[in-house]
Amino acid sequence: MKERQVLTLPGVPMVLILLVLLAVCGWWLWHSVSAFVSPVPPMVGGALVAFCGMGFFIVQPNQAAVMQFFGKYVGSERASGLRWANPFYSKKTVTLRVRNFESSKLKVNDLEGSPIEIAAVVVWQVHDAAEAVFNVDDYENFVQVQSEAALRQMATSYPYDLHEEHKVALRSHATEINEHLRNEIQDRLAQAGLTVIEARVSHLAYAPEIAQAMLQRQQAAAIIAARTRIVEGAVTMVHMALEQLARKDVVHLDEERKAAMVSNLLVVLCGERGTQPVVNAGTLYNG
Repeated sequence: MKERQVLTLPGVPMVLILLVLLAVCGWWLWHSVSAFVSPVPPMVGGALVAFCGMGFFIVQPNQAAVMQFFGKYVGSERASGLRWANPFYSKKTVTLRVRNFESSKLKVNDLEGSPIEIAAVVVWQVHDAAEAVFNVDDYENFVQVQSEAALRQMATSYPYDLHEEHKVALRSHATEINEHLRNEIQDRLAQAGLTVIEARVSHLAYAPEIAQAMLQRQQAAAIIAARTRIVEGAVTMVHMALEQLARKDVVHLDEERKAAMVSNLLVVLCGERGTQPVVNAGTLYNG
């Protein structure tokens, strides 16, 4: 069911017309009583004018009035202000304003099976009032349930942390994750005439029962990454030192002395504490 425009009339001119008709009926009634004529016709006319007055309704800015005629959808009115329509029409107003929904913290398992806590903020609005009213029972509750279902589905598709075998992770790729979440929610809400403007993760953390273990894991991974970088840099510096010594003909080193020099440089460059120099007054060779 798609939204369509219904014919309504501006409210202010209709107010003036009905006031004139009401004045005419009042004068007619007074004249009938004075002339001892039956007052039924002017009374019936006054009742009809009063009944027509039930057709007035107000549409706020960024609202739509969905109208039904004895259960049949006849159309919607989006023009704001005082409007008049058939008094037999039932009218239901639907806001078209942008609204926010923040999900509760959901406990789910990520792609690797680790329990995590995740929550999201969804910015949405109604773009088709007829679909929002007639395609679902309660479109506001529909947004809540489907958004949380989409959030669960998205969270199980990615790992929490980035690893070599995965290109996208929940913690490190916020843009890709939010775009996936928005598309996932939009696919679920399209049938209800709703548009998802933005969806983003507002809370992301490991579940309390594994938070400490995962923190140690992250610390260990950070230490390994730092050590790897240090070793790579130290090896590069040692190689450069040996090349420059050989190129500038500063000293001639055999394989044993090169090994000793490499060992000493690696200890100095890779050690966590400051090194104490030792002056070698002898020789590397025995005898």
